Amino acid sequence: MVPGLALWLPSGYSWGALLLLLCSAASAGLWLRRPVASSNAWWLAGSIAFMGVVWALDLDGAGGLRNLDRAAKYFAALPCLFYLLAYPPRATSLWCGLAVGSAGSGLLAIYQAGFLGVGRVAGFTNAIQYGNLSLALGVMCGLVLCVLGTHWRRWQVAAMALAMLLGLLGSLLSLSRGGWLALALSVPLWGVLLWRSGHRAMLVRVAGLCLTGVVAALVLQGPQLWQRWEVARAEAQEYARAGQAETSVGQRLDHWQLAWSMGCDRPWTGWGRTGYAAEKQRRVAAGLAHPSVLQFDHGHNEVLDLFVKRGVAGVLALLLLYAVPWFIFWPTQRRLQVQTQAPEGTALALRLVGLALPVLYVGFGLTQAFLAHNSGNMFYLFMVMLVFAALHAPPSSAR
Repeated sequence: MVPGLALWLPSGYSWGALLLLLCSAASAGLWLRRPVASSNAWWLAGSIAFMGVVWALDLDGAGGLRNLDRAAKYFAALPCLFYLLAYPPRATSLWCGLAVGSAGSGLLAIYQAGFLGVGRVAGFTNAIQYGNLSLALGVMCGLVLCVLGTHWRRWQVAAMALAMLLGLLGSLLSLSRGGWLALALSVPLWGVLLWRSGHRAMLVRVAGLCLTGVVAALVLQGPQLWQRWEVARAEAQEYARAGQAETSVGQRLDHWQLAWSMGCDRPWTGWGRTGYAAEKQRRVAAGLAHPSVLQFDHGHNEVLDLFVKRGVAGVLALLLLYAVPWFIFWPTQRRLQVQTQAPEGTALALRLVGLALPVLYVGFGLTQAFLAHNSGNMFYLFMVMLVFAALHAPPSSAR
């Protein structure tokens, strides 16, 4: 449910998470008595808790207790993690969820663009969040297909390939350029890992399929996609020449400059949520920043946003949130030899899907404060935990 309902239903990413929370509460007496065998589980729990503490500092905002919304999600995720370790999901359930979620996202995008005439599809969230998460689902489907496609029947390969293309199409129809940047930065990594692991034939086929899909997308959406890139280039040049900050790119560049300047003034504590808004107002009034930066309450960059609001501690919490899963899921030969999930390649597929989360989120965070949104937090938290639990499931549970 977490990946399967993520984008094509309102708040779809929360349904499975809520069910997990209810299950963990109902069975706490059972899983609390089970020892946690993996030390990595404690590292993962610690990184989640640390980030939760950082979000809890948002209490200084004008919204009062409502500002604890993000922190509550992180602390609520902790019992779900230990419940999942006691009752891990099957890998095949995750594959089905990824396929349904990716396909559903693409089909909803086609409906909104083709039948409703929406210029930038956004599903039930905003276009950037929708496009990036649709891209993530498509990429994860592609990674699973590259590793396990040779073990599947033809209809399974076709279904997963179609789901992958629909997920990528959802990203294209959202016209969210930050997701394309994240994909471009991560493709070399996937190529190296898959080539090194011996999945070369399927990698070439999937790459050819993606290339065909890109060509088809360019035929259908070429003018719009090219226009988006040209607009971005022109806006960047205009900002460098005349400081034009009323455009999409110019506003981001002005946000980054302002966030860095403010963060350097208070590098250890940050300005806090209320202090950031007030100081931003003061600097705009003093002519030190463009008024366009007042439209958003974040810095349009994950690292800079946490740096200006929470200082070095906030940046460290974010780095741990990404670095711990990156380390846990990295597919070394030794790890793959120890894990024997059936069919062959399941352990590698799980590791690559898990690794895709921090890798892509780092890319998303370059141009968007992705964790400033509920969808970004919920999808990352619960997908990381689900993949981690499936990876550490007994062989009989991993089929």
